[in-house]
Amino acid sequence: MAGQQSVGRPLEVVQAVRGTFHHFDLARELEARGYLKAIYSTFPWRRLAREQIPRALVHTFPWIHTPQMLVARWWRIPAPLNDAISWQVLTIFDAWVARHMPLCDVYVAISGNGLISGRRAHSLGAKYVCDRGSSHLRYQGAILSEENRLWGLEPVDFAARSLALEEGEYEEADAITVPSEFARRSFVEMGVPSEKLHKIPYGVRLDRFRRMAEPAKDRFEVLFAGQVGLRKGVPYLLQAFAQLKHPRKRLRIVGGLMPELRRILHRLPQDNVEFVGTLPQDKLAALMSDSHVMVLPSIEEGLALVQAQALACGCPLISSTNTGGEDLFTDGVEGFLVPIRSPEAIATRLQQLADDPALQQRMSEAALARVQQIGGWHEYGEAWVELLRRLT
Repeated sequence: MAGQQSVGRPLEVVQAVRGTFHHFDLARELEARGYLKAIYSTFPWRRLAREQIPRALVHTFPWIHTPQMLVARWWRIPAPLNDAISWQVLTIFDAWVARHMPLCDVYVAISGNGLISGRRAHSLGAKYVCDRGSSHLRYQGAILSEENRLWGLEPVDFAARSLALEEGEYEEADAITVPSEFARRSFVEMGVPSEKLHKIPYGVRLDRFRRMAEPAKDRFEVLFAGQVGLRKGVPYLLQAFAQLKHPRKRLRIVGGLMPELRRILHRLPQDNVEFVGTLPQDKLAALMSDSHVMVLPSIEEGLALVQAQALACGCPLISSTNTGGEDLFTDGVEGFLVPIRSPEAIATRLQQLADDPALQQRMSEAALARVQQIGGWHEYGEAWVELLRRLT
């Protein structure tokens, strides 16, 4: 019976997520242990089939989110309309999950679509966990608005209703999960009780990310992977790379170019920079293996999955302190941690690696050893099981 778990039996867990994110990695771990009762998503089954969860456990509501994404591939949806559609995705999907929710012991929803369904879970006697993949939404809005102002752009506008929704979730939830110490600190700074917060760092698909090649010895390859925008600190990387002194250097930027960066790109150095666009995971793993270092100078994020993926390919990291990198690697061992908004610090570390191939090789080997300690997603699943049992 929900809320009255007998000792030793598997818990019954229901999940809800827009798209996939890391929730299907969690679902695989829960399903392998017999804990997963259902997972709800805004993607169609045709896209979700690759996630390797039994069809009977996957419930889809693709009628708004999926068309929105398909249209956006071919046509830039005006911001006010796109925001309105996104709001409908959140609230209608949330209400739909609430109407279809079965009895369970714990309900886990990604932040932004769990307020109505979380209350429904409580009414059924279940615990509700709000899973937040980034910093506190109010903290995130403040730091991203500050970043936009620094580049002469309009502040990021998180509508009052969005803030009210997420902060309502934080209040309603029995627990809030975050992937990094940086994210946890942001919640504490915003007044959320520390005892309500639980840090569970992500894992990595070791079957998809592994060292496939060695970087060339006669050139210096730098890699970036992620959304190519202000949030990821891309302008600071371009400025830092321009300072790097090497006769055969190249910066490859993998990911979709965000509209706000397009507006300022002409102001930034781009010599020996290649904008690759988005890539499938196998091609990304090949680039990570072929690169001497990956740089992730993000202004704000919870825990970038590409960091563990790069480590699994033997690629050292230069990550900002706002990426969650401190939860993945040790500064000076598998890579370097640098302050946000510091092209000088990035350039110093790039030059250090370019000038010292032996250091790059040591960090590469340390990265491979570290990712074995991370251990794929199994430890992530174990940490979740421990939390779920404490809650019930």
